[in-house]
Amino acid sequence: MSAPTAIGFDLVDHHGAPVDAGSYRGSWLLVQFGFTSCRVVCPRALTKLTAALDALGEDARRLRPLYVTVDPERDTPDVMKAFLTTAYPRFTGLTGTPEQVEAAKAAFRVFARRRADPDDPDGYAVPHTAFTYLVDPGGRLVRHWSDTVGADPLASDVAALLAARPAESA
Repeated sequence: MSAPTAIGFDLVDHHGAPVDAGSYRGSWLLVQFGFTSCRVVCPRALTKLTAALDALGEDARRLRPLYVTVDPERDTPDVMKAFLTTAYPRFTGLTGTPEQVEAAKAAFRVFARRRADPDDPDGYAVPHTAFTYLVDPGGRLVRHWSDTVGADPLASDVAALLAARPAESA
């Protein structure tokens, strides 16, 4: 089996600062893709990840939780900041141009496609891959979990991975 390759992206954080994969070198990343106007799946995922971070205790300090939008047309830095600081303050929101977001999605192999939705106030929804990704301090994807994995098993898996590499910390 070959060694994992580094994940790359070039986006803007919810404070409006440009960031890329190198901005987070040396930190473990817990990455979730979604969008702020999602009504069910994304809030459930962020709530579960918050519970997993709580369960990790002090180990959670070694992680940088990132929430990457799949809807850059609506999710500006200001929208991401308002959404995350209110309900999910541990997360840093990442957005960018549609091209930048497409490149980030491709790096993580995330599927997302805008489609018409008459029940949405903006007239569209963005179905997408619902995985949580763990990226090591070298920028390599080391694990992912499906949306069906609960907070406690996810926290246990993350704790084991962090324990296996104690010298690397944020």
